[in-house]
Amino acid sequence: MLGRNTKNQAGGRTAMSDFVPEGYKGFTRRQLLAGAGGMAGAAALAGCAQEQADKPLAAGHASLDLDDPEGNLKALIKLQADLSGADAIGGFGGEVWGWVPGEGNRLLFKSYGIGASHVERVDNGWRFYHREVMYYLDPETNEIVHDWLNPYTGHRVEVLHILNDPVHRFYAISGGPFSAPWPYTVLGDDLVFRISIFAFRDSVMPRKEYPLHSADDKYQASELWIMNGRVSEVMNPDINSASCVTSWARVGQWLPFMEMGNRHGVMVYHSDAYKLLNGLDDIPPAIRAYTEKHHPKYLESPKTWQSLAGNESQMTVSKDEIDARWNSDVRPVGSVFEKS
Repeated sequence: MLGRNTKNQAGGRTAMSDFVPEGYKGFTRRQLLAGAGGMAGAAALAGCAQEQADKPLAAGHASLDLDDPEGNLKALIKLQADLSGADAIGGFGGEVWGWVPGEGNRLLFKSYGIGASHVERVDNGWRFYHREVMYYLDPETNEIVHDWLNPYTGHRVEVLHILNDPVHRFYAISGGPFSAPWPYTVLGDDLVFRISIFAFRDSVMPRKEYPLHSADDKYQASELWIMNGRVSEVMNPDINSASCVTSWARVGQWLPFMEMGNRHGVMVYHSDAYKLLNGLDDIPPAIRAYTEKHHPKYLESPKTWQSLAGNESQMTVSKDEIDARWNSDVRPVGSVFEKS
């Protein structure tokens, strides 16, 4: 889900760090410790709130300072991954809608995705190694869809599932638009990070070259996350990987395999995501079996670091697939995904 990339205006693939997050400061450490009523658990973890309010929290992991870039980033990584460097597996189920102003809304697919990640501490931050697969499912049967009758066009098309490998990112302590501290809110034992990403850049598939598969010469999308964990786990030095529940929403253009060109409307994704504390055993059996057979590498994180410019997205993967199917020097403008 994180780190889907497209080409920038210079023509190269870009990393998630090109986006500038929106958010708010949330509660500060001083507010959290000295002014938040009913937060005895967090206060106990930090020691006496009054004594700590005017001096830095202990350097130990047991009392991370969420306003300090280092502590803030450790907290976020404990939710998303595992500080020890072990793999963390996430699962996310949801729905995919078509939204056409003046025509109403359609439930097009259900969905289920798997993300596999691990982190590595380096100078000035953390490398986040990641790959992800997401399947489009039949809304009635919950089975993986291989071809699909597009209700907007009346044509049956082959479905391209999301197969993004890699989707690395770099979490910087300082010096970048994605550097810490990240905005957060604490209420009781709930710790919430909110991340809002809005992308607008040159599309990897210009309309002139891809009239049936590209919605616009500009790629425009938003991805919105709420990451929710427990203060008691994040502040516990014996826990390297805290439990995490995430809400993910995405608004974007029609997918290339839908072959809708620049038709009016957008896609809306909405998923609930979980760090799978039992690993692969928590993946729905049918999804796991299909992935083990067809896409087994997505059940573990990538082990090789490479430039963020090489990150993949559904747009870059779709472009590569379309280009591979065009076997002549003159590019056809017709369908490459329609099923007979």
